[in-house]
Amino acid sequence: MSLYEKLLSGEEKLSLVGLGYVGMPIAVAFAKKVKVVGFDLNEKKIELYKNGIDPTKEVGDEAIKKTSVEFTANPEKLKEAKFHIVAVPTPVNDDHTPDLSPVEGASHIVGKHLTKGSIVVYESTVYPGVTEDICVPILEAESGLKCGVDFKIGYSPERINPGDKIHRLETITKIVSGMDEETLDEVAKVYSLVALAGVHRAESIKVAEAAKVIENSQRDINIAFMNELSMIFHEMGIDTQEVLRAAGTKWNFLKFFPGLVGGHCIGVDPYYLTYKAEELGYHSQIILSGRRINDDMGKYIAESLVKNLIRADLPVKHANVAILGFTFKENCPDTRNTRVIDIYNELKEYGITPVVVDPEADAEEAAMLYGIHFQPLDAVKDMDAVIVAVSHDTFTTYDKKKIDSFFKAGNPAKVLMDIKGIYERGNFPAQEYAYWRL
Repeated sequence: MSLYEKLLSGEEKLSLVGLGYVGMPIAVAFAKKVKVVGFDLNEKKIELYKNGIDPTKEVGDEAIKKTSVEFTANPEKLKEAKFHIVAVPTPVNDDHTPDLSPVEGASHIVGKHLTKGSIVVYESTVYPGVTEDICVPILEAESGLKCGVDFKIGYSPERINPGDKIHRLETITKIVSGMDEETLDEVAKVYSLVALAGVHRAESIKVAEAAKVIENSQRDINIAFMNELSMIFHEMGIDTQEVLRAAGTKWNFLKFFPGLVGGHCIGVDPYYLTYKAEELGYHSQIILSGRRINDDMGKYIAESLVKNLIRADLPVKHANVAILGFTFKENCPDTRNTRVIDIYNELKEYGITPVVVDPEADAEEAAMLYGIHFQPLDAVKDMDAVIVAVSHDTFTTYDKKKIDSFFKAGNPAKVLMDIKGIYERGNFPAQEYAYWRL
């Protein structure tokens, strides 16, 4: 009987190592088909899951209450599983080099509790070669087992888009790969239980690793192009959104938009690819150029705010400024690698300490990572300028009357920075507002 068949019969269990925005939805999805052990080192997070609370808001509290996932912070429980999925983050260091410590740490934990006949599949985004060259030696050293003889490995890059209710695990094609044909077949069959849109069988683990890392690099480059266009069009006095609407009527125009690029994928993955390229003697030209543009957008937005305050005859130092939205993307509580912090920090350089409001964000996480303490919306009053940095659904409902209430009465102009262009420019007449958007 194959491992796939043993999972279906309940004879064996599947484990999910790393229960964040990616891992937890996968665990919940698999638990509808097989027995699942959900492991995470974060005991506080495990307790929330056990109490039926979804801090990620990816599947919702009801789904967590109903799931049969056995949530645990005890690594010993991994011995009960034979099919292991590792879904831990792969961030970058301050110097933009890959930080593989989470995936290496997970490999140490899985290796210590690995049993013969197991399959270990990595989902973490890495550069080609990490699974086989870095993770496998750790698994072998910790377990005393031999890869290819006692256990097998595979790679299936995560494609879940946090906060996206349309492109989910069930609706996107899943790339799968294995160290040999037998493993590939097993991995493909297991993932087919939850990847209802189908699986794509990559020719090798390295191909699957490369496919993932270029997906987000491609998006990063295209967004960088839009950001550069935005800066050019501002110099020309042209509205970028209007230009993109016009250009978008052509059938093959790629509909990307300018904006802040943060999060764990688009703002990180390109550095994994360029790091490996440089190891091999190739210095990236296009990819790193795009990264430089996107990494500088927070500074550009802050400088544009200062220019608008000056044009409106408003003092810059100690100006009352509010930032609405702090997460790395809309309708998602995750603040890790948010680029809104770049706006905040740059404004501090000008003697401005913004009030930050975000009803969707994880307030505890923001306080721990950035020292930012969110204020309630009613703290946004008597402002000289307001930056709507994230297009949360909550913010998109604000009409002109609501936004008017945020500003100080008697100012020559209300400076409104609508970063994502979620409001109609025409609703904010020039005689009242200094309206700006990317």
